[in-house]
Amino acid sequence: MNYIVAKYGIRTEGAHSDLVKCGVRGFAPFAVEELEGEPTMILHTDHPLSATDYESIVELHRFCFEQNLAECHLDRYKSGYLFTMSKGDVDYLFVKDDNSNEVFTNAGVEHEIDPFLLRFALWLMFGLCIAPLGGIAIHSSVVVVGNGAVLCLGESGTGKSTHTRLWRENIAGAQLLNDDSPIIRMVDGVATVFGSPWSGKTPCYRNLHYPIRGFLRLSQAPYNKIHRLSVLNAIGALLPSCPPAFAHDETLQDNICNTLSQMISAAPVYHLECLPDAAAAQLSYNTIFGA
Repeated sequence: MNYIVAKYGIRTEGAHSDLVKCGVRGFAPFAVEELEGEPTMILHTDHPLSATDYESIVELHRFCFEQNLAECHLDRYKSGYLFTMSKGDVDYLFVKDDNSNEVFTNAGVEHEIDPFLLRFALWLMFGLCIAPLGGIAIHSSVVVVGNGAVLCLGESGTGKSTHTRLWRENIAGAQLLNDDSPIIRMVDGVATVFGSPWSGKTPCYRNLHYPIRGFLRLSQAPYNKIHRLSVLNAIGALLPSCPPAFAHDETLQDNICNTLSQMISAAPVYHLECLPDAAAAQLSYNTIFGA
C-alpha cells in the first residue's frame, strides 16, 4: 500500500500493509495508487524482531500511553532507534536504522494488531523519518480561514480545541484542518501546515495543506490579551509542542530546531492570554488576519 502525508511518501509491505483494514482509518484519505520517487518511509509489517538483538546505548524517553494502555520507551542503539510498546505480555517493536528509510515491526507476527498502538507507533516512526527532512508532527489544533491556517498550541487543558471551535462558531468560513498532530514543513520558502492521519479524539483527517498565517500559543487568563513573540520566545513557545521523545536526542533536536528557525522567520508566533469566549477568537483572528 502507498500513502502520501505532507508530501512524504509512505510504502507499507507485509500481510498487514493495508493500514485502514488494520483499523488505522485516518490513513484512508492519504492512500494513493503509486508513489513518485523513493518513499520517505517504508514500513515492513509482520517482521520477526527481538529486543535482545538491539543493545541499548541510552533510553531516550519512557512513558505510559493512553492511561496505561501500554508502557512505551524509545531507545537509541548503536546504529538506530528502537521503539517498544508493551501491552500485557505482548511487545510491539519498531526499528529504524540510521540513514535508512526502512522501518521494521513485529506487529502482526504472532498477535492481532492493536490499532491504537499501531497508530501511535506509526506517528513516532514517521516523525523519525521526516525530522531530518524538515518535517515536524506538532501538537496543535489547526483552524483554516480562506487560504491561511493558524496553529493553536499549549499544554494539555489550555483550550486548543476550544479556541479553534470558537473560531468556527464566530469567524465566517473557519474550518478545522486537524485537532491534534498536523505536519509542518517549509515548502518553497513558505511555512506550510498539512493535515495528517493523526487527529487525537477528533476524527478530522483532511488531506489538505495551507500556508501558515500564524502560530498561537495559548494560556488561560481572566482577560483576553495577545502579543507577538520575539524570535527567542517564539522558539520557546513552539518547542514544547514538538515530539517530546526527540528532545533527548541531540541529532533529532537539532533537526527540530533548524526547522522551527525557518518557520518563525516565515510566520509570526503570538501568545494569547484568554478566556474561552467569542471575544478571544475575534481578537486573535483580527490580529493575525488583520481584519
